[in-house]
Amino acid sequence: MQPLFEIVPNFSEGRDVTVVDEAVAAVERCGLRVAHRTSDPVHHRSVLTVFGSGGQLLEAAVAVAAVTARRIDLRTHRGAHPRIGALDILPFVPIAGATVDDAAALARRAAARIWDELHIPSFFYDVASRGEPRTLADVRRGEFEGLAARALAGEQPDVGDVIAHPSAGAIAIGARPVLVAFNIVLDSADLSLGRRIARTLRERDGGLRTLRVLALALEDGRVQISCNFTDVAATPLSRVVGVVERMARRHGACVASCELIGLLPRAALVALAAHALGAEVPVIGQSAR
Repeated sequence: MQPLFEIVPNFSEGRDVTVVDEAVAAVERCGLRVAHRTSDPVHHRSVLTVFGSGGQLLEAAVAVAAVTARRIDLRTHRGAHPRIGALDILPFVPIAGATVDDAAALARRAAARIWDELHIPSFFYDVASRGEPRTLADVRRGEFEGLAARALAGEQPDVGDVIAHPSAGAIAIGARPVLVAFNIVLDSADLSLGRRIARTLRERDGGLRTLRVLALALEDGRVQISCNFTDVAATPLSRVVGVVERMARRHGACVASCELIGLLPRAALVALAAHALGAEVPVIGQSAR
């Protein structure tokens, strides 16, 4: 069987549906189908989930980069979510018959193609990094507006001889295992509380293993705890929601809603349902025992 991969392009447009439609059409012209799409006008951001062979996804990645570079100008872009590029993040993920190192090789090929064809530079993160792995937060520090200062400080992208395209910025290109993006919204406008919760939760600050967390202020005045789970078996969704709920209540707030971005493994969904129901949840097509 041919190795199966996934790409999850995150791009900086969540309000103009025609841009998202055009990106989807570009993927489909590569012979692929978009498994899932989501857009958020507050974050001003959209996410596609696409499965295919390495060669197909390489073509699709370049095609999406071309659409976003033509349709998005970060010089006038404003949204709640941090970003350095029109196509902000481009992770390659092994799904079946492949390793993360295989995905990293694809990520590097994509970065080279995007530079050669579109003149957009790339920074590598996670497994695609050369030398000491960098996190996405490392790559995206200062956002698009901070790229000029990074260039003045002598920093260079991993691919490309300029640090930013004038309007499309740069792309964070990585390789990683399956990741689950999950947002928790508080019924509170207290961003300092959100940041306290984020520091408590995220792995790099001594929190829960395999968890990356940001606190973001939404336009409606509420605070969002934006979570990336790099291993939902190690850190279940239910555990994080419980911690957020307890911390929020200590400060007079509570969880207003939760939101899944993209897809998640079946096992994670079953575990979440079992926790919510307090009982074992059988999976269709499998024995309930």
